[in-house]
Formats: sequence, structure tokens, C-alpha cells
Amino acid sequence: MVVNYFGAGCFRLQSGETSILVDPENNRLKADVVLKTLTSTDDASLAEIAEGTMISFPGEYEVKGIEITGHFISSESTAKFLKTAYIVLWEEMKFVFLGHLSAPIDAVLMEECSDADLLVLPAGGDHFLEPEVAAKMVKQLEAKIVIPSFCKNPEPFLKALGKKAEVVDKFVFKKKDILGDKERPLILKEG
Repeated sequence: MVVNYFGAGCFRLQSGETSILVDPENNRLKADVVLKTLTSTDDASLAEIAEGTMISFPGEYEVKGIEITGHFISSESTAKFLKTAYIVLWEEMKFVFLGHLSAPIDAVLMEECSDADLLVLPAGGDHFLEPEVAAKMVKQLEAKIVIPSFCKNPEPFLKALGKKAEVVDKFVFKKKDILGDKERPLILKEG
């Protein structure tokens, strides 16, 4: 599995010829599956794009053997915008994308998202989780690998987490490589 970062909340996961793109800011990047964690309620974008499938709403999906569950974030959605958190099961691993979150998730979703192999959550403050709140959630969720998004300066988040992070261009791994990890933060350079 290869994870690349393209800025803000945009990540691509790739295994072989199959890829997932999360929150692209434009149509420049292509993937088999595109997940959008923030969708305008005016946007009817649940449709085929390029050679892939866009998923913008809560629900259960399966594309190319990848199981995707979108969870509605009712506490943060409005009449204009819908926020969705995604849990992706792929190659016997669990990936959690908390997207545009600005407050902790409820206990039910917390349970669903726990024990992820890879957790991506916004930790930059402002319109997103404050670093201290994000760090507390990381400890509750007990993910193996944690990657902050929407975080121009990761130092406050890392300090609150009490850990140092490895900075990498991309994260390449197999499940066996992360079995012993617990709340291991990674900072991906924007590519």
C-alpha cells in the first residue's frame, strides 16, 4: 500500500493498479474511487467520473473489492453542507478518514472507527479539530498509524500527542509492517 499526500485533506492510497483518492481539490488527479468528506447539498455529484466512481454521501459501497462505509456527521452538517466520515476496508486493513471534522465524533462512530490500521484526521485547528482535541481522539481511537490533515504546522498536534513524527515523502507499507505500531504519527510531505 502506498499513501501520498497532495495538500489540505487530499490523500491517495494505491495498491497495484487500484487507487482511492480522498478529498481532491481539483480534477487533476484520477483514481478508481474518489471519496468526498464535505459535499454541498446542491451538488449532485454521486456519479461516474473519468474512469472512477465518486462517493460523496453516507452509505455502504463496494468498488473493486474495497468495502467503504460513509458515516453521516449530523452534528456538523447543515442545510448547505453534508459531512461524511469514511471507513475503508481494503487488503485486510482498516482505513479511517475523518475529513472536515471540527468537533469530536459521537460514541457510536468512535467505536466504529477504533482500532484502524491508518487514521487520517484534521488536526490544524481553525475550522478543524484543535490539536489537543485531535490528540485526545487519537488516544481514544487507538489507531496504529496516524496522519494529520489540514495541518500546516503539526508541532502543536505532536506535542499534545506526546510523540515525535517521522516525515516522509510517501508512506509505503504492508499490514505486517505496522502490527506493533500504536498511535504512530507520520507527517507526509505534500507531493
